[in-house]
Amino acid sequence: MDTIHHLDDGTIEKWDGECYFGWVLQGRAIQDIWIRPKRPAPSTMYGTTLRIFDPEIDGWHIIWNDPLNRDQSRQIGRAEGKDIVQLGNDSRGLKTRWRFTEITANSFHWIGEERSSESDSWKITYEHLARRTKP
Repeated sequence: MDTIHHLDDGTIEKWDGECYFGWVLQGRAIQDIWIRPKRPAPSTMYGTTLRIFDPEIDGWHIIWNDPLNRDQSRQIGRAEGKDIVQLGNDSRGLKTRWRFTEITANSFHWIGEERSSESDSWKITYEHLARRTKP
């Protein structure tokens, strides 16, 4: 994957990385692993997400954890048209919106946004452009 980090001053940083997705817990959940190696922290990332579907809310309970950077987030994810949108809060107390867009069988565009209150507008912080390299 290619990562774009949007900094507060309007500049961007770019890195490459890897992500892996698979069914776990006998098909009851999806786990993904995100890796951005060989960068000075906090740009280095080794994290995992567990996504568990809940038919009562017609959505997914999502738990993200990056132990290296002591970053975690809880969200609820649902389909919105052709996209998947996850809403929640991170370990700093900021509201988060993570969107999977432009989803195909071999690629997706992930957009990470945050805001400090309901009255603030969403600010893009990260983007991941992922593509399948192995079937």
